[in-house]
Amino acid sequence: MWDKPRLLNWIANLLYALSVVLVLYALVFVVVHLPIFPIREVKVDGQLAHVNREQIKLIVAKHMKGNFFTLDLEKTRDAFEKLPWAREVSVRRRWPDKLDVVIEEHQALARWGNIALVNTHGELFQAAADAELPVFYGPGDGVMEVTTNYGAYSQIMNKANIKIAQVSLSPRRAWEIKTDKGLVIALGREEMQARLNKFARAYQSTLSQLNVNVAYADLRYPNGFAVRKPANLIYKQVLDKTLDNTLPIVPAKPAKVAKPVKTPKPATDVPAAGNVEKPVKEDA
Repeated sequence: MWDKPRLLNWIANLLYALSVVLVLYALVFVVVHLPIFPIREVKVDGQLAHVNREQIKLIVAKHMKGNFFTLDLEKTRDAFEKLPWAREVSVRRRWPDKLDVVIEEHQALARWGNIALVNTHGELFQAAADAELPVFYGPGDGVMEVTTNYGAYSQIMNKANIKIAQVSLSPRRAWEIKTDKGLVIALGREEMQARLNKFARAYQSTLSQLNVNVAYADLRYPNGFAVRKPANLIYKQVLDKTLDNTLPIVPAKPAKVAKPVKTPKPATDVPAAGNVEKPVKEDA
């Protein structure tokens, strides 16, 4: 081998290259792991209403290990995303000693029963909220469906100045709404928005002016709906195509029974007792 200069030159070049690589690696390792290039500033942006300074300080102290080069951005992002109100978090380095963190908070839209909150994207999250929020009920795979329909139902009911307090979706996909005044509205499984539009127009033009506290409205009729007062007094509301002049059907008054005409008798005759007829009284 020693009499082959070309082979010796090739081995020498290889060893030289390896030594250069090792020296560079050692320099990088030393520079990265030495107590230099520390993160001196953490800038947190976003419209934050629930994430506070104390929570951020705790994450920085507990999870941000390393300097500008060695900091694990993925673990840092995961630590911020564990905050109850944090929906999405982005983390990036900014030379020479800064870390930019952008937090998007959940916007609470409703409560999912008593187990979680629902944000405006139809996602469940665990957090505490004191705000007065509507309550959603439904199957586990119906969170997005309920959220979407709640938005459509609210737009319709707002036209009649009615506020939705509860939306329920049954496993058979039947819908029910409860308002803040205690009115329960059964929508069924078909043409829910069309039915609710008819009811909202009729409510605004007629029912709201009757001074009647309606407890239940069943919209599952093909051409109308039925409403019930708390005392179980039922009104049937039949709608025409234009929903004009919609009035509840008032029960007709019972006809009066005419009194019998007495036949004149001779003065010498004495009428027998108990022969005078009484008007017939109809059942209420």
